[in-house]
Amino acid sequence: MPRALVTGAAGFIGSHLCEYLLGRGVSVVGMDNLITGDVSNIEHLAGRDFVFVKHDVTNYIHLEGPLDYLLHFASPASPIDYLRVPIQTLKVGSLGTHNSLGLAKAKKARFLIASTSEVYGDPLVHPQREDYWGNVNPVGPRGVYDEAKRFAEAMTMAYHRVHGVETRIVRIFNTYGPRMRVEDGRAIPAFLSQALRSEDVTVFGDGTQTRSLCFISDLVEGIYRLLTSDVRDPVNIGNPREMTIQELAERIIALTGSKSRVVHKPLPVDDPKVRQPDITRARTLLGWEPKVPLDEGLSVTLAYFRKTLGI
Repeated sequence: MPRALVTGAAGFIGSHLCEYLLGRGVSVVGMDNLITGDVSNIEHLAGRDFVFVKHDVTNYIHLEGPLDYLLHFASPASPIDYLRVPIQTLKVGSLGTHNSLGLAKAKKARFLIASTSEVYGDPLVHPQREDYWGNVNPVGPRGVYDEAKRFAEAMTMAYHRVHGVETRIVRIFNTYGPRMRVEDGRAIPAFLSQALRSEDVTVFGDGTQTRSLCFISDLVEGIYRLLTSDVRDPVNIGNPREMTIQELAERIIALTGSKSRVVHKPLPVDDPKVRQPDITRARTLLGWEPKVPLDEGLSVTLAYFRKTLGI
């Protein structure tokens, strides 16, 4: 049985990834320091071939036994989080990536780094292809996340070139689904929780900025395909169907049957105006593309939020 270590295992994406790997017959060690993760996301995995270790990967990582895969997903991922803990965000992208790569090298494990569409910054190229180098403000408030991920990609490639570590880089675009935190701060959790509470739905800016939304089950399948492929270059995984934030807010209000109204507040500094992946590489090299329609994914996510909020 292959064995994998998933850092950030108690987070939104990390927990779904652990579950997916277990379903594929992989023994999983989940690791998390619980800064933004929650053990409730992985409690249902107890009794399966799953072990949880509470640990901060910015410190040395020790793991007994063999290891086939190491998937590094530890990091705050929402602006509300990485603006609250900017130094920890930089440390997990740098020290955490270095420690994880060191373990992968020692165990001769294949290493996959969770990068992000934020490496493209506020892009001047649309849609974003993997060969675009980005438009990032390194000293702006969002720079702590953007540059941490860009450094993590550079460190990953250095370990591949210098030490021969088998590496994979996934650039994750906007993803949603069950186990997102109610107070996550990103658009879908914010809009759902506000609409369910009949509060004003807050749209930052004029709402014309765009996002492309991928359901979590599609994302983890794409990650697994990349992990088990021979593709070493970065690969975008996301849904190329683009929509405005205003459209998303109105759709969620309609879906919930809420009487909420949309209100506008100033756009945060360096907030990207467009975000849409070019997934040609994922389609051609991995045979992957998203399958879950937005309304179907939103309905599943809405049910989770209703249960979480007790509404």
